[in-house]
Amino acid sequence: MNQKIPTISLIIPAFNEEKYIGACLAHAVRSRSPFLEIIVVDNASTDRTREIATSVLGVRVVTEERKGPMFARARGVQESKGDLVAFIDADTLMPEKWGDYALQKFTHDTKLVCLSGPYRYYDISSFQKVLVWIYWRILAFPVYLVSHSVAVFGNVVIRRDTLLQMGGIDTSIAFFGDDTNLARRAHQFGKMRFDLGFIMHTSGRRLIGQGLWRSAFLYAINAAAELIFHRPITKRYSDIR
Repeated sequence: MNQKIPTISLIIPAFNEEKYIGACLAHAVRSRSPFLEIIVVDNASTDRTREIATSVLGVRVVTEERKGPMFARARGVQESKGDLVAFIDADTLMPEKWGDYALQKFTHDTKLVCLSGPYRYYDISSFQKVLVWIYWRILAFPVYLVSHSVAVFGNVVIRRDTLLQMGGIDTSIAFFGDDTNLARRAHQFGKMRFDLGFIMHTSGRRLIGQGLWRSAFLYAINAAAELIFHRPITKRYSDIR
């Protein structure tokens, strides 16, 4: 008996992303064959984000006025219909076979409930890229092997029924710790996989604007707090555009 191939809804939250959203959607549309729908959630933008996204054929734009990426993601889930829900960020450049790779993993492993992988930053220095490579392999991946609770929200696919079982997106989280929260809760319902080969290209603007070491510290301490106490400790974040 043939395994049913699931459908994927791609959700992209966007706040004042006019510099990035066009390229992001160009890459997503180029790979759109695996996607049932591509949804951009305009998160109260005041620039041309909505105008640019609306102009792209095959993309649906919805609005979420409550400011914050978790509110935008939750709205995207509410609007979507796919068996799988995929999240990327508005500054990502999706590899051409990203959706096909995800479909293959979920189709052949019915126990898999959530799939994520690392970022590869396209606009940072070579030295910084080496440090990031070390971070994913020497720190993040070993933590995943122990906890099965490592994910990246800008590079993640989750089963819709799992997302519903776990109570949906936790909108009480502002920013830091959001992906660890998703992975930790999803793992309670099946297999959580962090795959080093499931790569998403993205901007390193936050690493640059916030500082590499400060960013690493904030992500690490909030991930640890989520794993141990089930709640991140950093409540505020800055929009870096």
